[in-house]
Formats: sequence, C-alpha cells, structure tokens
Amino acid sequence: MNYRIPSLAIGLTLSLCAQFCVLSADEQQTSVSPKTARIAIYDHSDGSANGPKNLMQFLTAEAGFECKRVTPKEIQEGVLRDFDTLIMPGGSGSLQSSKLGEQGLKHVQEFVRDGGGYVGICAGSYLATTHYSWSLGLLNAKVWDRTHWARGNGEVTLALSDKGCQLLDAEQAELDVLYAQGPLLVPDNKAELPGYEVLATFKTEVATKGAQEGSMTGTHAIVRTMFGKGRVICFSPHPESSGGPRTIMTAGVRWASQGLRP
Repeated sequence: MNYRIPSLAIGLTLSLCAQFCVLSADEQQTSVSPKTARIAIYDHSDGSANGPKNLMQFLTAEAGFECKRVTPKEIQEGVLRDFDTLIMPGGSGSLQSSKLGEQGLKHVQEFVRDGGGYVGICAGSYLATTHYSWSLGLLNAKVWDRTHWARGNGEVTLALSDKGCQLLDAEQAELDVLYAQGPLLVPDNKAELPGYEVLATFKTEVATKGAQEGSMTGTHAIVRTMFGKGRVICFSPHPESSGGPRTIMTAGVRWASQGLRP
C-alpha cells in the first residue's frame, strides 16, 4: 500500500488547518501571566523515566516554573486542581491511558476544558488525538500511516511556520530534533472540536521497520489548539531530550500555561 501523501494534499491540509482553525489564542489571551506556572508532569514509573527527569532539568524555578511529578492515582484523586498545566511525556500512549483509567481520563479532559494547559510529547500526543478508542480526544487529529507507527528513532529536521518561530522562540525556521516513533499528525473531522494550527512539519524523516520512504515528510510535527477554555500543544518529536532544542519546549509549556485557570 502506498502511504505517501501527495504534495497537493499536503498543501490543502495546511491551508484548511490555517483557514478553519478557530484558535487564535494570542488574540484570545492578550496578556501573559506573570505568576509562576504550576506544572504537573505525569509519571507512572518508579521515578526512573527519562522524560520527567529531562523536563525538570530546564523547567526550573529560575525559568518561571514549579514542577512536580504526578501519578495516575493522584490524577484520579483530583490533584490537577493544584496545577496550571499537565505534561504527558513520552512512553506509551495506550499504557498512559490504561494507567489513568476512565476516572483519570475524565479528570484530564475536565481540567483542560476548564482552562488548564495540556502539553503532549510523543506518547502524550498520541493520547491527545481523536484517533484511538483510548484517546483523550483533545486534539482534532488522526495518526497518518498508523500501521507503521513504530518506524524507528533518529534525528530529523523540522520546518517551522512563521507562527511556530514566533510562538516557540525559534531563531531559525529549520531545527534538528530527536524523533522516537511519535505520531505523524493529520487533521481529523470531528465536528465538535476546532481544527488545529500547524507550528512545524517534518522536513526529513525516519523510515525503517517497513515504513515507506516519503510518508513522513510534510506531516505535522508540532500543533496547537483549544479544548474548551484550555490550551493544547502537542510535540511529536522530543525537544526536551538532552539534544534539544529545549527552548521550543520551554516556550510551548509557557504558552500552554497562560490559560484561564484561577
């Protein structure tokens, strides 16, 4: 089966996202909150998971963040009420969903709908989509070439939009970043959800384990949207890793944390 997205389809996809995305969060939220952003970082490990450890290396008090690891059980018990933003890091989106359970997933949805921020990284982006039965349904997106989701790891180049450069404090429109089998995002058509805005696409790709060459390039790597009153930003790759660029992750978390939480 041919999984390549024709270049015309890519252009139409980008155009439709830009045209119909109801999000213009910079216009909806014109002031930046001066308060320290309270960040919950999901972790169902024994503390050994790399994602939370990497994030806490640079989302520091000096940078304007107060971070704490939270477990699925704590989310089920309502701990998110004490935070501005939830980060769902890498790992397994389906396992994250299973650990959270029905109650935890409901609490995350309500938290974002009521004005909380959501930052998905790799697995956390899979979890945010509308694609799977176990998804949160925060992001009106499907996963392209789902069959070859485990396409391999490696460094890729991102092409940032003008808005992506501005929002993510990127000085260059092309950035190299670690990719580790994150979702290749394309729009879904859920009428109850707004579209999303594309901040970056994949300019290069990883195509191993049977994945067809050319099927990844042009798909959406970093996107943002609104879910109710809350801000959602999803990163397919791993800018929080030691190779960075961590500045774009910092900017993305900061944007997500400027919602309407009291």
